[in-house]
Amino acid sequence: MRRNPKEIFGHNVRRIRTEAGLSQEELAFRAKLHRTYISSIERGERNVSIENIFAIADALKVPPGELLKPTKGSD
Repeated sequence: MRRNPKEIFGHNVRRIRTEAGLSQEELAFRAKLHRTYISSIERGERNVSIENIFAIADALKVPPGELLKPTKGSD
């Protein structure tokens, strides 16, 4: 069964963040967002604005599209 886009995005944010060795707090600081907002994104609870997608991608040093790609375990 295909997961919804919020879950795919959240899964990718968490995966890339942990691979980079960043805490939610550090990612939030780099993206100029609140840590609880990052947490809710990773749980697939937030419908994230395009501005915040770009801010998170920049903070993770990945292209924005990388955060939207279904990956094994997220689809």
